[in-house]
Amino acid sequence: MKTKKKVGIWLRVSTDDQMQGDSLEVHQHRANLYAESKDWEVIETYRLEAVSGKRVIDHPEAKRMIADVQSGRISGLIFSKLARLSRNNRELLEFADLFQKADADLVSLAESIDTSTPAGRMFYNMLAAMANWEREEIASRVQASVPIRAKLGKPLGGPAPYGYRWIDRKLIIDRDEAPIRVLIYTLFQKHKRKRTVARLLNDMGHRTRKGAKWSDTTIERLIRDTTAIGKKRANYSTQSNAVTGAWELKPKADWVFHDVEPLVSEELFNECVSYLDSQRLKGKRYTRQSVNLYMGYAHCGCGAKMMVPSQSKKYVCKSCKNRIPMDTLEECFLVEIAAAGITGHDVDLRKKRATQKIDELSLLIDTHKETIRKVDCDVDTLLDLYQKQALDEAGFKSRYDEKAERKAELEEELPRLVARQEAIRHSVLNSESAFNETKDILERWNDLTKENKRLLIEAVLVRVDISEDEVEFTFLHEPSAPASLPTDQSSSSTPPNPPLYKEAAPKQHKVTDSLRQPSAPGPGR
Repeated sequence: MKTKKKVGIWLRVSTDDQMQGDSLEVHQHRANLYAESKDWEVIETYRLEAVSGKRVIDHPEAKRMIADVQSGRISGLIFSKLARLSRNNRELLEFADLFQKADADLVSLAESIDTSTPAGRMFYNMLAAMANWEREEIASRVQASVPIRAKLGKPLGGPAPYGYRWIDRKLIIDRDEAPIRVLIYTLFQKHKRKRTVARLLNDMGHRTRKGAKWSDTTIERLIRDTTAIGKKRANYSTQSNAVTGAWELKPKADWVFHDVEPLVSEELFNECVSYLDSQRLKGKRYTRQSVNLYMGYAHCGCGAKMMVPSQSKKYVCKSCKNRIPMDTLEECFLVEIAAAGITGHDVDLRKKRATQKIDELSLLIDTHKETIRKVDCDVDTLLDLYQKQALDEAGFKSRYDEKAERKAELEEELPRLVARQEAIRHSVLNSESAFNETKDILERWNDLTKENKRLLIEAVLVRVDISEDEVEFTFLHEPSAPASLPTDQSSSSTPPNPPLYKEAAPKQHKVTDSLRQPSAPGPGR
């Protein structure tokens, strides 16, 4: 009895083909009928759904097909037409060479190609060249239209940037994604590490639009995207290698920007991007430093910065060996800051910033709740599919565990967000009385963590100059004692109640070196 020829069927349609109603089932039916007419046995089907024909040879299904040909499992491959196998001339020739070496046949139904004959091989090469030419012509026409469409403000295709969505061909802020996009900038401003931002987002239960976990490369791409400051960039890149898919930036003169609603301020955007640029130039990563309260602020009288050597408790100048104990410098700071009051303007500014933060947290809380709801819906869908036996137990378990893990992360983060919002709201309600209780704050100074002490110092201090006989603090504001009414009000323009704490140019405040001795007590000690 003659053994039937064993063949496979190659099925590939792109996304555009699917939109036009061209399905894999249609091509499979035609291939099965042809194999039946030749009395061939179809033992394998290779499906590539929604896959472009520009490069398919590295696709898992293509690799599986090649392995079957080389092992002799199949001796022929049927496909509906040449363009379905590949639109890349080089790949088509590679396929032909592979099949020829394996003594296997390529069968194209539309072109009636049989590569087992010389005429069939010649015809195959001619059609492959034509298919490649057609693809390059289409690409050329599309590329030529990109600058024109960009300048006219028309969409160039592709998904909307994270934090936005396309509505009526316009970019509109996405209410669910926008708070996360803003959070990326604020977290990076604080931690200066892309990987840390990605980890924090993942720990909070947030995911990318496709449901994947955040990575440092995604964080950098979003930080650099100018859409966040209301400038959607278009016509800025081109494909430099059609085979590898590599892209390169066009000259900046060709870039086109369109105005959209911004998510963050330009100051925050520029700060984050500038830091990324500086790190790229340095070629090294940011590493978290130990928390020394006055690191970066402490300067020696000779002009050099003072550091804290490992295992030391003193700020030391490497140039002139000047030094001061850490505790003593902290005492000096507390003595100097104890007399400072604050104006109503500062309170109002604090309220304004706190209200803005509360609003941001409200958006994050709403996003959290909506995401939890969506995860619950996904779980219900999985349960429904499992009950209908559309999912086996293993598939259901892996997907359910993933959803359950994410929901747990979201539910763990939600109370923290609410607590943070309530703490800020409480701080706003009590801000005036809190600022008037400076002595009480100083008494509780020792209860603060080093990180919180450092934040307070960063908010008020410019620098500290330390010489052998004195310590000079330069503050962002000028503390001043309350002034009494002038004796001759008619001859003075001084207001009857000048502010206790007014904005001014940085001013130096001297503290004598008597506090250098460890025995000198200070406020709150």
